[in-house]
Amino acid sequence: MEKITLAPISRVEGEINLPGSKSLSNRALLLAALAKGTTKVTNLLDSDDIRHMLNALKALGVNYSLSEDKTVCTVEGVGGAFNWKNGLALFLGNAGTAMRPLTAALCLKGSSEAEVVLTGEPRMKERPIKHLVDALRQAGASVQYLENEGYPPVAIRNSGLKGGKVQIDGSISSQFLTALLMAAPLAEGDMEIEIIGELVSKPYIDITLAMMKDFGVKVENRNYQTFVVKGNQSYLSPEKYLVEGDASSASYFLAAGAIKGKVKVTGIGKNSIQGDRLFANVLEAMGAKITWGDDFIQAEQGKLKGGDMDMNHIPDAAMTIATAALFAEGKR
Repeated sequence: MEKITLAPISRVEGEINLPGSKSLSNRALLLAALAKGTTKVTNLLDSDDIRHMLNALKALGVNYSLSEDKTVCTVEGVGGAFNWKNGLALFLGNAGTAMRPLTAALCLKGSSEAEVVLTGEPRMKERPIKHLVDALRQAGASVQYLENEGYPPVAIRNSGLKGGKVQIDGSISSQFLTALLMAAPLAEGDMEIEIIGELVSKPYIDITLAMMKDFGVKVENRNYQTFVVKGNQSYLSPEKYLVEGDASSASYFLAAGAIKGKVKVTGIGKNSIQGDRLFANVLEAMGAKITWGDDFIQAEQGKLKGGDMDMNHIPDAAMTIATAALFAEGKR
């Protein structure tokens, strides 16, 4: 068995450039594919999730070109719903960031009715999708489970989303709402989405709304309890779209700088659309020295102090804060 030995260090210092966020990469690719016009998506993450999304888009008739290093993708949008030959099956591995949004997008009305099956690895078949499917069915979608109720694989007919009033459980994951929101502007009628329960991870919904706005679509957000989306809209290519670095990945390096040293992270800055950028504010409240730029965040050590913190708005960063708290004085 190979081993990696990590020697103790007394200080960390340097600059880190973040690769593109996985979830933002796949959302950008899907929006670019649905949009009118051609979009150059840059700082794309090279990962299995993104490869599965690209393979699915190709099978759905989307033309794109990928740079040699796989970080730049030029996508020719289809300008609306996808069309495919009946009987298509898309294998999405374990890519939840592809399965959920594609489940919603493939319900949109195509030029001729056809069925597609979405499936994946055994682990994918254990990942629930019921809350999303329930909401899509309320909007008129035709989605059937092929094995276990509430889980992939699913068979989808592109018979369309009618719109209307739809309820969706927001207490489990914001990713179900994200998938529904991204499909809603291309529905045949206006959609009013009511959230059941307390919506978790609101900053991640803010990311979705910001990206939709970048592609020419606006959503009325009524205090995260109801979202109103006009139907029969079109996504419009912004021509170029930069995928931000993964803010949750930045947290590890920023915490290291705050504990002992100085670390600058590029690829994310003060204008980031990601909620996890607020991790830096938590470090600052603990006593770290934080510097913000348009495309960077820098964390420098300070005298860290503990305290009570609500991490519900940035749950992915909670464990990193817990680690940093080990080096803080006082309550933690």
